[in-house]
Amino acid sequence: MGKVTGFMEYERLEEGYQPVAARVKNYKEFVIGLSSDQSKQQAARCMDCGTPFCNNGCPVNNIIPDFNDLVYRSDWQNAIAVLHSTNNFPEFTGRICPAPCEAACTLNVNDDAVGIKSIEHAIIDRAWEEGWVLPQPAATQTGKTVAVVGSGPAGLAAAQQLARAGHSVTVFEKNDRVGGLLRYGIPDFKMEKSHIDRRVTQMEAEGVVFRTGVLVASLPADSKVTNWAKETVSADDLKAQFDAVLLAGGSEASRDLPVPGRDLAGIHFAMEFLPQQNKINAGDKLKGQLRADGKHVIVIGGGDTGSDCVGTSNRHGAKSVTQFELMPQPPEVEDRPLTWPYWPYKLRTSSSHDEGCEREFAVATKEFLGEKGKVTGVKTVRVEWQGGKMQEVPGSEQVLKADLVLLAMGFVNPVATILDAFGVAKDARGNAKAGTETSAAYQTNVGKVFAAGDMRRGQSLVVWAIREGRQAARAVDEFLMGASLLPR
Repeated sequence: MGKVTGFMEYERLEEGYQPVAARVKNYKEFVIGLSSDQSKQQAARCMDCGTPFCNNGCPVNNIIPDFNDLVYRSDWQNAIAVLHSTNNFPEFTGRICPAPCEAACTLNVNDDAVGIKSIEHAIIDRAWEEGWVLPQPAATQTGKTVAVVGSGPAGLAAAQQLARAGHSVTVFEKNDRVGGLLRYGIPDFKMEKSHIDRRVTQMEAEGVVFRTGVLVASLPADSKVTNWAKETVSADDLKAQFDAVLLAGGSEASRDLPVPGRDLAGIHFAMEFLPQQNKINAGDKLKGQLRADGKHVIVIGGGDTGSDCVGTSNRHGAKSVTQFELMPQPPEVEDRPLTWPYWPYKLRTSSSHDEGCEREFAVATKEFLGEKGKVTGVKTVRVEWQGGKMQEVPGSEQVLKADLVLLAMGFVNPVATILDAFGVAKDARGNAKAGTETSAAYQTNVGKVFAAGDMRRGQSLVVWAIREGRQAARAVDEFLMGASLLPR
């Protein structure tokens, strides 16, 4: 694919960034995508490798060598057709996916991988510019009705596939806008929400009905989950009104840190902090917004959510930002012979880290310190791992100043009250129990109730959510019609 000798002639091209000083002044996207000529050159590096491991490295099994070859030949319209055949929303993944496909690239064995993500980004942006992304309404209607609970990437992918199969689909979203954690979890500087809005417009033209501000079932009284619902519908109502129900909400129960001082003011989950800024960016007014202006911010958790907290805090004008990670610092370069084609263990530095952040590894939080009910510091201790067990390093305790602490340690499971309302059995981790490989794929123990995405598999990537949404749509279609022509 691409140019036969391209991988020997051309080096990997990286997408550019606007300068830090400019981009931290706003919440706009700042990635500078590849030009058409740069994309063609990058696509030329795709090897005729025989076995394209990138396809299996990609959770939605994008047909990567094919669209690389089409870009190399400047056939952009067929490139987007190939890309859309496996991925409903490449503008999402082309911006925020960590690109496991690139880790699996055959060229990555001993060289720099093909810039697959940047090519995907270029294809879909070109497609929107050229007007090639159009509604695809079903030719005939089946008369079957489906409720999709949750409008994140899993729910959106499933809804679009089911609508194109001819079913009447209604998507229920508890917040005031469509998108789930895409809308209120991912900062605008990583993905502007106009990308969601134009997909919603496309899907509405395909017949999907969106009901925002509607909470399905209930949330616990002490829940910290973002909820801007204005009305509630019961699980029983959905089961009575629809021929099938797909639960596709997020894994929104945040992992807590129950150490002394946790009840001090100024300690918040990341998902209390991030959604508020997205809502402000959308033009809404919000009283009592959590802000980092002039504060010493401690972010506990070294993953993507923690990185998002870092970038948002810097845009607020934080005085300092420090990020803790419990695990040791990974190596800067992965052991490719050991890990390829799997996702490698290595140090990952995000654009938010480059904007200003002290990163501390192998650090455990012992206690939150405070005065007059407000957090003022964090007591930590160094840890080391021996035989898979964590041990504190004697004499390594220290106290760091903190005016705002953000807990970004991941999510443990979906909200239990929603699954309980439907009577859905849960697995050992608290997720909806449903398999993927049998004739009853994605079906729960409750008749006509299905589950997909984070609600079924737990906290995961946007690209995995899209895969699960697509596969669940096929399973629902088979359940309703006895067979399905939707791709698996």
